Amino acid sequence: MSILICGSLAFDTIMTFEGRFAEQILPSQLHILNVSFLVPGLRREYGGCAGNIAYGLRQLGSPAVPLAIVGNDAQDYLGRLQGLGVDTRFIGTTSDNYTAQAMIMTDRDNNQITAFHPGAMSEAHANAVPTDAAIQLAIVSPDGRDAMLQHAQQLHAAGIPFVFDPGQGLPMFNGEELTQFIELATWVTVNDYEGKMLSDRTGLSFEAIAARVKGLIVTLGEHGCEVWEQGGKTLVPGVKAAEVLDPTGCGDAFRAALLHGLAQGWSLPRCAELGNRIGSAKIASRGGQNYTLAD
Repeated sequence: MSILICGSLAFDTIMTFEGRFAEQILPSQLHILNVSFLVPGLRREYGGCAGNIAYGLRQLGSPAVPLAIVGNDAQDYLGRLQGLGVDTRFIGTTSDNYTAQAMIMTDRDNNQITAFHPGAMSEAHANAVPTDAAIQLAIVSPDGRDAMLQHAQQLHAAGIPFVFDPGQGLPMFNGEELTQFIELATWVTVNDYEGKMLSDRTGLSFEAIAARVKGLIVTLGEHGCEVWEQGGKTLVPGVKAAEVLDPTGCGDAFRAALLHGLAQGWSLPRCAELGNRIGSAKIASRGGQNYTLAD
């Protein structure tokens, strides 16, 4: 089963702030915010939602077919994906832009502040869902705004079941657009913060969202996740990590496990159990694509 991953490929610059953001930002002075953070740790990693999910799928032994656009600086990244066994046929390249770049700063409590330059990702809508690649399952993850809208419509029109994963792209859409995504999707997955925003903007409770799809998954970090389906909620406990080093890419690792399980025909709670396990493995490793899975 070919799994199409609609989303971004990006380079992540990951910085470590040894203090707490909350201790440096004065709520009463937000209107004149002017702060600087000393970041002794800095790394450059391969990232982007599509890249991270593809990496996770390959770790699990599932096929991965990203649908994305990269810039004129991505030859090493494409070579890495090919070396992992990722199908790169549907990754387009533009010579006029850099590959998307994320600058991610993490504090000692694993809170994150991210600045994102979309670069080539802004042209992702020009890359349509392939209709001749035997795609049987897909995910619409954070990408260019127009790309997310169009790819969801194209997947639905082609009869391809897909997961709607708005992630950090959720604020780009209003309530009407988010409701349309839900109507087109087969499953929806969000973290608890995104879930609250999705519910607020659409006016739909988690139970109401779940009634419109086959299932809604709300991740809760170390506390596991909620699986909403058929009017009920199942709490799937978290898996304690051996070490907490870097949360970057944990959500994408979970989504890879979700897709892997769905491709096997598993129940959503079983998919979520694997997702929690993979997420705990990822958080013990720095970067979104450096973890390995124990047998």
